[in-house]
Amino acid sequence: MNAALDWLPRHRLMVIDDQRMGDLGILAEDIHVELIEGELFDMAPMSSLHAGTVSYLIRLLTRSVGDQSVVWVQNPVALGENSEPEPDVALLRPRADFYKTRHPHAGDVLLMIEVADSSLRYDREVKLPLYARHGITEVWIVDLALSRLDVHRQPEAGRYQDSQRLTSPIVLAPLAFPDLLLDLSELF
Repeated sequence: MNAALDWLPRHRLMVIDDQRMGDLGILAEDIHVELIEGELFDMAPMSSLHAGTVSYLIRLLTRSVGDQSVVWVQNPVALGENSEPEPDVALLRPRADFYKTRHPHAGDVLLMIEVADSSLRYDREVKLPLYARHGITEVWIVDLALSRLDVHRQPEAGRYQDSQRLTSPIVLAPLAFPDLLLDLSELF
């Protein structure tokens, strides 16, 4: 945005506006955007490495958590009135309707995972603080460029108090499933 225009008031979108635009077909289906703090952000096209990593995580998590969680893939999560990010993968509390009647909210999220190649800065500087502000208990950022996993836990005052950077071999249990040791050796 042009810095000379920063002083101009803007119309902030709400989640309900974003959903209505989708329902009405205002945004073309091939346009991939996320609503973050009232603004629509273009999403980068997905590389084969990114897509394959997401597929690996889907298979691993679906097999591991079974019916104990809903594996939510690149679908919206409503965070307040002004944000509706679409994390690569999320583990949600089970619901009989599989979230058909409403998008999940922060309290429904057990684990949020972002897979990052070209989106690493956006995931770290924009989405991670958003998740912390909304109290998402645990966030993993899979850094494909450097073959490492950043694990963020204990959100407090808009930041994660516990952050770890892990490299292969990685065996990790999500906070929501402390007895579930996930072997992430094929992640990178």
